[in-house]
Amino acid sequence: MTQRALRIWATQSFAAFGVFALLAQSYQAVWDRSPFPGHAGLVAVVMAAGSIAFGLLRARPASAVTRSFDHPRCRIAIVPGDLFEQQDAHLVIGFTDVFDTDPADSRIVNEGSVQAQFLSREYDGDLNRLDADLRTALAGEPTRSTVLRADKAHGKLDRYPLGTVAVLGMPRRHFFCVAYSTMSGGLVARSSADVLWHSLSRLWDAVEEHGGRQPLAMPVTGAALARVDALDQQSIVRLILLSFVAASRERLRTSQLRIVLRPEDFARIDRLELRAFLDSL
Repeated sequence: MTQRALRIWATQSFAAFGVFALLAQSYQAVWDRSPFPGHAGLVAVVMAAGSIAFGLLRARPASAVTRSFDHPRCRIAIVPGDLFEQQDAHLVIGFTDVFDTDPADSRIVNEGSVQAQFLSREYDGDLNRLDADLRTALAGEPTRSTVLRADKAHGKLDRYPLGTVAVLGMPRRHFFCVAYSTMSGGLVARSSADVLWHSLSRLWDAVEEHGGRQPLAMPVTGAALARVDALDQQSIVRLILLSFVAASRERLRTSQLRIVLRPEDFARIDRLELRAFLDSL
C-alpha cells in the first residue's frame, strides 16, 4: 500500500468510526439506553472492523483513473488495455526522427514495440505500404538533415524535425505518427523530457487539425525504448497529462484523451497519486 493509500485508509477509517460512535451516542441520548445493552465490547469490535473495512474500500485503487473537465468540455482516462483495440479512437504511434519502420530481427525497430505492433496489426505486416503512406504524409514536411550511409548502416537516412507528425489512416480513424526521439547511427533511439514536451505540443496541434474532436488513444510515449531516462513511467504519464491540459486550456483538441497502459504496467502505477495529480490540474 502506498503512502497516499495509507493516509486515505487511516483518514476514512477514523471518520467512519467517528460516525458510528456519534450514531451510538445519539441513540443513547434520545432513548436513554444503550443500543445494544450488555454487548458494548462486541459493538466496539464490530464498529472498529467496519471502519477499517470502509477505509480499505475507500483506499482501493480504481479500475481506471478518469476526470471530466467543463472548460473546455473533455475527458481524460488512464486505463489498462490494448491500444489497438481502441476502435472508437484515433491512435498515437511514436517514431524516431527518421521514421524507421523495419522490425526484422529487432535491429532497427524492436519487435515488441508499439511501432512494430502498428505495422503488424494495422498494416498486416506490409512494410512497403506503410513506408509509402509515410512518404505521402511527410511529402510537405522539410527534412533537417540527411545522414550518410557510412554513418548509419541500416534504415532510413532523412531526418525530420523532432515533433513532426505524419497523419495516416482515414478521417474516421487516424494514426498520428509523431517523431519524439532521435535515432543514432548505431540504431539507438534517445529522447528527453524537453523533446517529449515539444513533440506532445506538436501532436496536440495535429490532433486539433485532423482529429475532428474524436477520442484519442495513446500509449505512454517515451517510457521504454526512447530512453527518457530522467523520468519513470508515472512521471511521463504526468507530463502527458500536464501537456494536454495546458494545450486544451487554449483550445479544445479532442473530446477525450485516453492513455492506454498494458495491464501489468497499469497494476504497477500509483493510481491514487495519478488521480490526485489529475484533480489538481
